[in-house]
Amino acid sequence: MSKTLIAYFSASGVTAKAAKNLAEAAGADLFEICPKVPYTQADLNWRDDSSRSSVEMHDALSRPEIAEKVADIGKYDVIFLGFPIWWYVAPHIINTFLESYDLSGKKIVLFATSGGSGFGKAVEGLKQSCPGASVTEGALLNGNPSREEFKAFVEKYTK
Repeated sequence: MSKTLIAYFSASGVTAKAAKNLAEAAGADLFEICPKVPYTQADLNWRDDSSRSSVEMHDALSRPEIAEKVADIGKYDVIFLGFPIWWYVAPHIINTFLESYDLSGKKIVLFATSGGSGFGKAVEGLKQSCPGASVTEGALLNGNPSREEFKAFVEKYTK
């Protein structure tokens, strides 16, 4: 099996739970993408056009800073990248993460959590942030998938 990393951003803990279960099922390394300035509940109020998340998501060039980087991204062949769906795309901090590395030749498999929408335009919005990498829409990991389902998801993309 290739060296695998599960990297994720989670605003409310839902994506974090999926990422941790995925890493455990895969025996993979786990990395949380944290914003340099943590989001508050007010920042995440999508109903408020002046909230931080709303302002960031309405600006396609917004790139929130990340707190830390993966120490040695080069040792990974496959990166499962997880995030909540915001406005039918990935939060822009995911673009920041991708643009922080040379990911040429890497396989990036997306997974997401969502309260009701699919991937929307997330794949297209992320491909341009990691030229030379293969970006694949993986799956929405909503609900409570079993360990076997997580394992099958990982094996589908790492064999």
